[in-house]
Amino acid sequence: SVLSRYENQITLLSDYLEEFPETDEPVWILGRQHHLNTDKSKLLLDISARLWFTYRRKFSPIGGTGPSSDAGWGCMLRCGQMMLAQALICRHLGRDWQWEKHKKQPEEYHRILRCFLDRKDCCYSIHQMAQMGVGEGKSIGEWFGPNTVAQVLKKLALFDEWNSLAVYVSMDNTVVIEDIKKMCWCPAQSSSVAHSSAHLHRSALGPNKNTAGLCPGWKPLLLIIPLRLGINHINPVYIDAFKECFKMPQSLGALGGKPNNAYYFIGFLGNELIYLDPHTTQSFVDSEENGTVDDKSFHCQQAPHRMKIMNLDPSVALGFFCKEECDFDNWCSLVQKEILKQQSLRMFELVQKHPPHWPPFIPPSKPEVTTTGAELIESTDKLFELEEEFEILSV
Repeated sequence: SVLSRYENQITLLSDYLEEFPETDEPVWILGRQHHLNTDKSKLLLDISARLWFTYRRKFSPIGGTGPSSDAGWGCMLRCGQMMLAQALICRHLGRDWQWEKHKKQPEEYHRILRCFLDRKDCCYSIHQMAQMGVGEGKSIGEWFGPNTVAQVLKKLALFDEWNSLAVYVSMDNTVVIEDIKKMCWCPAQSSSVAHSSAHLHRSALGPNKNTAGLCPGWKPLLLIIPLRLGINHINPVYIDAFKECFKMPQSLGALGGKPNNAYYFIGFLGNELIYLDPHTTQSFVDSEENGTVDDKSFHCQQAPHRMKIMNLDPSVALGFFCKEECDFDNWCSLVQKEILKQQSLRMFELVQKHPPHWPPFIPPSKPEVTTTGAELIESTDKLFELEEEFEILSV
């Protein structure tokens, strides 16, 4: 009966307006500017191209005996999936890639989609995220906040060699340039350590896995900045800076919404935020025998929702993607110019050096597992077991 109340949850009409108004103001969507008067169709295509993850039902029970639907509790996890999926689209297809119904899509697109299917063996599935959340103090079926979902994505990304992301989640409203560069520049491993890690991966996650070579270089960065922009309501002093983040070419939008009601914010028009809403329950979709996915239900083809920015809960998480080091350097320059220098009360701090009073920064040290975006991490206990085994093998 509890789930049935959420099967077709409808957001209150006061929260959003369906049609765009007649205006000369630009619309910003994830770093791209659109003008309603001249290219409304391009704007709608840009929005519908984003991967849209919603509640699902009739998937295999989480943990074998848990829920078979995330209706009513999984909205923030779905928003986290949408932000990460946008990063993977930028990683493999580019920000300007567009989706069109019935048009053949590249293999990378279907491979990205397979990472998020509601199966326990897909690396960013609702199963993996819910189970990894146990290590963050969240029971399966419990609602996540923006910071918790960021921490879960950070852990799961360590086991995804295909996408090979470095996920940095800022602490205490502070982004440390030195730490990010240390994490993203991955040095070449010795052959003995690489061999040991490959052996461990095969034994832990099964035979016949692709253990491709580990190449030194900049790992594409997923930067997530959890913030509190007020106490009970968003402080108006932050609004301009918050909107500036959606203008940056590195923007992945923001996670947030209202208590127990999460949305994925992808842009703004004036003082209204544009968002994708996960509060629709659809049936489980699996991949076809040839590896493709029937993707019609993964793209929202309705008019996007809008919400007054002052209605936003102050607990949010900003997302940015930097494929190359120059993208990150450019982001740092934009933050200094557009956010920090103009703000009396700063949304967050950007510092060059690791604060001396903080514990030392140690980049995540996990076995160099190589995945195709579909490996299973059974639980956080297994994660720590793998860490201990790898330490022994590396000695």
